[in-house]
Amino acid sequence: MKIRTPRANVPDELRRIEAKYGLLRAADVVEEASLPGSPLHNCFEWDDGAAGYQWRLQQARQLIRVTVEMLPYDEPRYEVRAFVSLTPDRVVERGGYRVMTEVLASPSEREQLLADALKELNRLKVKYFQLSELSAVFRAIERAQQNYGQAPPPPSGSGGDEART
Repeated sequence: MKIRTPRANVPDELRRIEAKYGLLRAADVVEEASLPGSPLHNCFEWDDGAAGYQWRLQQARQLIRVTVEMLPYDEPRYEVRAFVSLTPDRVVERGGYRVMTEVLASPSEREQLLADALKELNRLKVKYFQLSELSAVFRAIERAQQNYGQAPPPPSGSGGDEART
């Protein structure tokens, strides 16, 4: 599904819906977008057959993401995801998931998993940067990024550590 609505309209329309209902809920967004004149109308697949198939694909992805295994690293054993999607797998048509234990055993795939993890941690840092209670966690993320050769981008709209104090 391709979003054909200019992205600049999406935040404004979502804010309008949030103001109308007092909280932004997916069901309200779909209801508002169902009107053909809505700026969000073309963001959705309205053909129920095609949408049904896309929904089943989403359910399959969710099933893969929540499947866990017990790995015998040390006692106690740890529950970890059985499958993982690496960045290169997400940019090829049809994408896919890999067996976590095989990724951990492959130096190149493990390196990609680490790079993906550090990027995800940085996204969390940017998302929650305003929570000064997490500043020690953010510093640890920055140290890990430096240790593995990834320069951490500055959080958007912030002034660094002084903004968290």
